[in-house]
Amino acid sequence: MTQRSKALAESRLDKLERILALGINPYPASFHRTHTNQEATNWYEETESRKKHAYVSRKKFTVAGRITALRQMGKATFLDIRDSSARVQVHVRADVLGKSYELVPMLDLGDFLGVEGVMFRTRRGEITVRALQLVLLSKAHRAPPEKWHGLRDVEIRYRQRYLDLIANPEVGEVFQSRSKIISTIRGFLESRGYIEVETPVMVPVAAGAMARPFVTKHNTLDRELYLRIATELYLKRLIIGGLDKVYEIGRIFRNEGIDMDHNPEFTMLESYEAYADYGDIMVLVEQMVVEIIRKVNSGVSAINFRGDEIDFAPPWPRLQLKEELVAAGIDLEQLSDTDSLVSKSKSLGVDVAALESRARIIDKLVSSLIEPKLIQPTFLVDYPVEMSPLAKARIDDPRYAERFEAFAGGMEIANSFTELNDPRVQRARFEEQEALRQQFRAEDFDRLDDDFLVAMEYGMPPTGGLGVGIDRLVMLLTGQPSIRDVLLFPQLRSKGEKFERAS
Repeated sequence: MTQRSKALAESRLDKLERILALGINPYPASFHRTHTNQEATNWYEETESRKKHAYVSRKKFTVAGRITALRQMGKATFLDIRDSSARVQVHVRADVLGKSYELVPMLDLGDFLGVEGVMFRTRRGEITVRALQLVLLSKAHRAPPEKWHGLRDVEIRYRQRYLDLIANPEVGEVFQSRSKIISTIRGFLESRGYIEVETPVMVPVAAGAMARPFVTKHNTLDRELYLRIATELYLKRLIIGGLDKVYEIGRIFRNEGIDMDHNPEFTMLESYEAYADYGDIMVLVEQMVVEIIRKVNSGVSAINFRGDEIDFAPPWPRLQLKEELVAAGIDLEQLSDTDSLVSKSKSLGVDVAALESRARIIDKLVSSLIEPKLIQPTFLVDYPVEMSPLAKARIDDPRYAERFEAFAGGMEIANSFTELNDPRVQRARFEEQEALRQQFRAEDFDRLDDDFLVAMEYGMPPTGGLGVGIDRLVMLLTGQPSIRDVLLFPQLRSKGEKFERAS
């Protein structure tokens, strides 16, 4: 704490003692509002439109909020209070409050205040509450940041999100939109017969994706467990059990890097529908995303993201992955051995090595040569089987799997398979993944989950599966450049390390 901050804190504590000496409880247990600030303002505007000029309400309002501005003018004071709905101005006069006015000089920015009063419009045109009674609801011990209106220091914003929410009202709007996006997804899926379920977060086998897990220990069971890297295999067990349409929106944990598009814990939607394939799921994704955008963006299907205008109106283009790679200079069928693939990739400026698996090299090629160009919503379809151990191979060309990834704004937002449901093939795929893990120890591969294979042996219907990164979808639909801007409490590097800023 700086010397100035210390002096400000001491001043606030001195005021607190004076408040207590007046017999005022600076931390009451409750306060009952009649209206939010926005409701009070809306009521006044509607009523004023039917009344004469300079209308003063007879109706009394009780509102509350944090003090964000204080302007003392002799025996009168103007202050602003903000709740989660809006800011409203309050006019306080000594001749109206009488003895209660002695509380006013002991108020500070950041204090919470309850106000009872009538509403009017000032000569400058601002709707205002004329205070008849003040109630101190919470005395703040610390002063707000110096840049109270419009806090821009990224380290403070992310490490002390509460200050960011206080100083930047538009940040709260992003998270209100996030909540609306998630509730719209739930409503969309449930209107189509899906049921929401919950599956384990701590699992004995970290399977269902190619990712490094976080490891934990259960003391009573005396066993090592993992934080889930996907919900896939548990949701498929429910399809096997006869729940034909299931989904889960939950936290996923992957022990990976941190950048503008990645956080080690993130929110994922996974859904599974029996008797569907990846073509059906493409239509589902188009319809769902458009419904979300129209509800969040007041009926408009286009958004602006990182300087690009993106229109989500269907249908979205379906591009063959192998054809897009050929257009970028990579013919997978001609480059069938690792050495030739590595050599060609390097010639195109992609950082690959001979000690990497073919699946990882292809993934890097897609990320480097194709993904950044997919600004408008696009389905990239039919991935090599070696990249998709849980997906069903195409009947007409078993080298490729019935899989798509959806992209927009130059980043992946969804992943889908026609799910593999032959337990013999799935076991062979898992065993191949385990062998690759031994061969390429620096890479992440899926893991053999024997309990899931046993479940598959009881019979799994044809199924279309979907995974949607909620955080990235929120980034797109709210125009936020970094994943940290859509997570209330993002995982951060140690203090002192510089943050990566959006370009």
